[in-house]
Amino acid sequence: MQLDLTIPALLFPAISLTMLAYNARYLAIAALIRQLYKEFEETAASPLERQIRQLRKRLNIIKNMQATAIVSFLLAVVTMFLIYVELGVWANVIFGVSLVFLVISLILSLVEVRLSTKALGIQLRNMEK
Repeated sequence: MQLDLTIPALLFPAISLTMLAYNARYLAIAALIRQLYKEFEETAASPLERQIRQLRKRLNIIKNMQATAIVSFLLAVVTMFLIYVELGVWANVIFGVSLVFLVISLILSLVEVRLSTKALGIQLRNMEK
């Protein structure tokens, strides 16, 4: 396959939108952590400790999602530079690595969404009691 500048350039809007979505998830969890911190200071309840552990896990996943998406974005830029300087073989290799990082980021996103959904399900069950 012949790689030209338009192919890695197609990743720019996708990765940018992905980063916006990841950032929104991060901000939502950060706000929840701040809220739970206030509750924890007042009550020191053990269910809050479990929630905080889960949120720490989710926060780490989001951090890794963001990091792999950023690496993917940077490698797409490097790919475009390599195409520009006519190093096609290296451009193909780097672009492939960029796609691998994007896939890893999306898989991490799926894991985080599943954890988030599970946590919401537990809260709903607790409210139904």
